[in-house]
Amino acid sequence: MLDESLLDTPEALAEADRRALLRGAAEAGARVRTAARHATEAGVHDLKPDGRPRAILIAGPGAAATCVADLLGTLAGATSPVTRLAPAGVAPAAGALRWELPGWAGSVDLLLITTPDGTEPGLALLAEQAYRRGCTVVAVAPAGTPLTEAVHGNHGLFVPMATAPYEQEEALIASAPGVLWALLTPLLALLDRTGMLTAPPDAVEKVADRLDHIAERCGPAIATYSNPAKTLAAELADALPLIWTEGVSAGPAGRRFAAALAELSGHPALVAELPEALASHNALLAGRLAASADPDDFFRDRVEETPALHARVVLLRDRPIGGLTAAPAARDLALSHDTPISELEPEPGDELETLAELIAITDFAAVYLALASGA
Repeated sequence: MLDESLLDTPEALAEADRRALLRGAAEAGARVRTAARHATEAGVHDLKPDGRPRAILIAGPGAAATCVADLLGTLAGATSPVTRLAPAGVAPAAGALRWELPGWAGSVDLLLITTPDGTEPGLALLAEQAYRRGCTVVAVAPAGTPLTEAVHGNHGLFVPMATAPYEQEEALIASAPGVLWALLTPLLALLDRTGMLTAPPDAVEKVADRLDHIAERCGPAIATYSNPAKTLAAELADALPLIWTEGVSAGPAGRRFAAALAELSGHPALVAELPEALASHNALLAGRLAASADPDDFFRDRVEETPALHARVVLLRDRPIGGLTAAPAARDLALSHDTPISELEPEPGDELETLAELIAITDFAAVYLALASGA
């Protein structure tokens, strides 16, 4: 059950935030600036690449590496394929995970290692394997970890992850807002240098400014009625979010939101892109999850009963190109099944800025939902 009174009590939110998630969300802009500085100090901007890599391979544990791979693949487009190397192992523990390069990987490919931990022996072994194959290796991880020595020992480039002192005990929360930007920002600078995408220093600074702006709009001191993140969190209480995305930037933002809801608040969600979502989720809206669906026994006592889980559409939109949009059809389908709909659309800006805004608002919403539901 969601404690909505908690959302408008900043002191109670701070007391409930034992994992410093709100602080991480509020400091996302500062984290981007620190990570960009670390990339500069590591020599990323001084690199003189011979050309674009044939393929980019990304390895790392959990939702953070998955999201980084998704975002970089979206931003890079068709210039070079971006592939995440999924780990194998008997448990999600650092010592149990192993990664393997595909058989075709070689000297014209680039391996990126991203981890908020850095103690995984499997990643050190992967760096050694990549060196033997001739792959270029770049890693972003906390400084002073075993991975640091492994990357340096195999002639790779290591960029220290931008961390905060209060995160030391919670560094493994892969979906924490600060973790994503600490891992992603140096790689944006790197791929800008290789010509894979466009993310010059001034564009990264605009991302930090946009994140600061969202932190002002969505902070704990802003009341729910004027706070888009708190409003979304309250709307998703006792609902199954059907996250529908439209636009290039919205896709990875929606998948990131679903991962954050699951890891931070234990809240399930389903993600699909428009217009395919209208067909793939139509049966969900018409079935038992529909808002109009009622239990058979209308007169039974519901006082001590957990509310029924009903679907709620969350429409995340990048600004449509050429006027083509499935948003009206999405609204019509939801309303035809009496299903409520929440919508988020970023303010004007370049692709990185709009992507940052969608991620920031949904990150705040996932954190508020986690705190107010006692997760």
